[in-house]
Amino acid sequence: MHIAWGPFLLALLVIILVPGPDFVMVTRNAANGARWGWLAAAGVTCGLLVHATAATLGLSALLVTVPAALIVVKAVGVVYLGFMGIQILRRSGAAQAPDAAAEQPRSGRSVFLRGLLIDVLNPKVMLTFLTLLPQAMDPAANPMAQAGMLSAVAVGAFGLWWLLVVPSVRWLAALLADPRRRKVFERCCGGALIAMATSIALS
Repeated sequence: MHIAWGPFLLALLVIILVPGPDFVMVTRNAANGARWGWLAAAGVTCGLLVHATAATLGLSALLVTVPAALIVVKAVGVVYLGFMGIQILRRSGAAQAPDAAAEQPRSGRSVFLRGLLIDVLNPKVMLTFLTLLPQAMDPAANPMAQAGMLSAVAVGAFGLWWLLVVPSVRWLAALLADPRRRKVFERCCGGALIAMATSIALS
């Protein structure tokens, strides 16, 4: 089984680093206290698990039934990665860093559920799993084992990211508050996604 770990991990790293709704959710809650940040991160991670499970079962069933579908799914993945890169480049520097003066959370349960729903109901998260995983899969190997392994790595990587984010929330907010630094950061992320999409398309 020859999984393309290098391109997969690089793409995953870029996707993790680009601030999205889940990042805003976790950091705003963490600004009110580490406990709230951990609860939000736990909810977001559980939402990722839902998408990871769905992607593993759905992709495996599809590729067992129609092995040639991997080519189509990979093509869609190339388009999606390129689209994400272009979108990041277009909005680079425009978005604001999370506001540390967020409203006080009502309860731990509500924070966890909001974190869960923000990922479960986010179509971008679903598309990330459905398009990123096939790029690294070996067409000749068991799709269930590969999809499960790649999904577990993706969820684990996001979990490690939140372990770094929650204690560092004020430093991250200050870093991304500078429009120039944020623009450079987002342009690097957008360019990396476009480069990866081009590399996959030409391979």
